Amino acid sequence: MKNKRTVFSCLIILLAGVTYFATEAQQPNNTQRADFSGVWKSKESISMGGNIVCSFDAGDRMLANTMKITQQPTFLTIATSSSFPGEVPVAGTEKLTFDGKVGQIDHGPDRGKKFSSKWSTDRQTLTVNSTVHLMIHKPYKENPMEQMLVYVTEVWELSDDGKTITIQAKAKSDSLGEERSWTTVFEKANLHSNINK
Repeated sequence: MKNKRTVFSCLIILLAGVTYFATEAQQPNNTQRADFSGVWKSKESISMGGNIVCSFDAGDRMLANTMKITQQPTFLTIATSSSFPGEVPVAGTEKLTFDGKVGQIDHGPDRGKKFSSKWSTDRQTLTVNSTVHLMIHKPYKENPMEQMLVYVTEVWELSDDGKTITIQAKAKSDSLGEERSWTTVFEKANLHSNINK
């Protein structure tokens, strides 16, 4: 009888230990992702900070001062309205998936961009990589148009209080010269804010 009790006690302790270690092992995988959902406003667009405004087209989120973000488990969508100064704003939507797959936006045969996004290991920052392609004029050339590629990396980080998104960006291109690095901060706006600004 004593042997049965001893075996039973050992099994209980062993089961408790296995359950504890299994729970601990799953903790990193269950880390809560940063949630970027909401309406966000900044004093200037992301592209303005790096002086790469002309790389983008009206309606692109990189030209927008306001972003309306809806986050789902596997992707987020960013609705914006943007334009160049003095022009009518154009509505645009960008969908960033979290699986690293490449998305694409075309603005005709000569302009567009490819992009992908990925979470950090701790799921607290989101990295967005974009390659913009456009045709530019080259002076003193027989064929004045030449393709330019701009490589942009953004690292998005939500503040602990959930009130700001800080975007660390850098851009590189042969035509831009040295790599440019800058920071853009978006603040959470009132839910009824108008995004057509």
